[in-house]
Amino acid sequence: MHTWAGVSAIAGALRRKVWIDQYYYRWTPNFYIIFVAPPGIVSKSTTADVALSLLRDVPGIKFGPDVVTWQSLVTSFANACEQFEYMGDWHPMSAMTLVSSELGNLVNMQDKEMINLMIDLWDGRKSLEKQTKMSGVDIIEAPWINIIGCTTPHWIADNMPAAVVGGGFTSRCVFIYTEKKEKFVAYPADHIPAGIEDLRAKLVSDLEHISLNLCGEYVLTPAAKAWGKQWYEGLWKGDSEVSVLNDQGSGYKARKQTHTHKLAMILAASQRDELVITDEDLMLADTLLRDVETDMMKVFSRIGRSEDSLQAEKLILFVHEKGAAGISYEE
Repeated sequence: MHTWAGVSAIAGALRRKVWIDQYYYRWTPNFYIIFVAPPGIVSKSTTADVALSLLRDVPGIKFGPDVVTWQSLVTSFANACEQFEYMGDWHPMSAMTLVSSELGNLVNMQDKEMINLMIDLWDGRKSLEKQTKMSGVDIIEAPWINIIGCTTPHWIADNMPAAVVGGGFTSRCVFIYTEKKEKFVAYPADHIPAGIEDLRAKLVSDLEHISLNLCGEYVLTPAAKAWGKQWYEGLWKGDSEVSVLNDQGSGYKARKQTHTHKLAMILAASQRDELVITDEDLMLADTLLRDVETDMMKVFSRIGRSEDSLQAEKLILFVHEKGAAGISYEE
């Protein structure tokens, strides 16, 4: 989760100032990253805040409200409009990062207008026009949104209809799922490394450097394009080395190329100022995504199931964990 929190922070620094141009559309490095875990298993909001608190110290970065309706979100974007210079011209940009310890405060899955707005914003339209009762027609110039949110499997099951799994909104999200603690740390303050404040200042400085200096089109090297073409064919031919998702993830699969190239931009920006994507960037992006895809469908495993079937599954897992030692009927 720390890696993906870092991805969100770098994305927030890059904003819409960098892109990969495909003529018909542009890939920009924004993400909808959702941490999913049972309560108390991992510190989801703390993990997100560790990285995003660095971004908050970077001048000029705009954060959206913690609780939104689609109407208030449109107004926030209208107020966030700014311009940046590239190749002697000034370009508009309405860029915001949203952070929420409770995903339900940001996204109402029952509000179709909000979900459709989130889909349009992720796709990176050149402009977006929305009509509200209070302000009439709001035109958002070059909207860009970056989200990191936290939730639980229960919230997913209670608020996401089965029909939306793999659909427009969820296929644009990267769900980071865990159900076990990696380490047992009772008192985090006892494990703070020496020189952490100096390290924090350097990280903020790096994010500020990215925000101010990286601007323009990312170009793929010939080796990166060759790898990307082979990878793309493998994705759609069902190569298990490329895609680990089943048919339920078909919507996500259709956007995996976009996720991969968005992530490659962020990995490149984390290492160098040159706006160049190498085959190593694409390979690492693919590896990071495949690592989370392995558990991604577990996020939706409770949707549409009865409480009886869920409890039966818990019983089976409990017995299975006892292994060859067996388990008594009383236990």
